[in-house]
This record gives sequence, structure tokens and C-alpha cells, in this order.
Amino acid sequence: MTIKQRWKAPTPKFWKKVQTIGLSLTGISSVILTAPVSLPIGIVTFAGYLATAGGVVGVISQLAVKDGPVNN
Repeated sequence: MTIKQRWKAPTPKFWKKVQTIGLSLTGISSVILTAPVSLPIGIVTFAGYLATAGGVVGVISQLAVKDGPVNN
């Protein structure tokens, strides 16, 4: 199965929830990183890591597919 086929294949319900969580983490971190006030460096660093983790979780969960026959 190619990456393109995986990307278009149906995603299981559990992984859709994980994807939503990952996108939420990325959204929260972007709000923190673009805050108009000065925040402590620890919080800004953590928000950067949170954005990376959320993006990775979102992509990995998108590539999970339901079991079944593969249509080529």
C-alpha cells in the first residue's frame, strides 16, 4: 500500500479521535506562541514542543487505516 492510498483510505474511529486531539494540541500551542503578551521562556519552549507533537500525532493518525482488502 502506498502512502497516497493510505492517506485516502478510511481512518478508524479511534484514530480520528487521536487526530482531533493532535490538532487541538497544535491549535493551543499556536495560541500560546502568538500571544500578544510576554510569556516565560519555559512556557514558550513547551508550546513549541507541543506544536511538534501535535503535528506528528495528527499525521500519524491520518495514516492509520481500517483492516480489509486493499484496492489498487
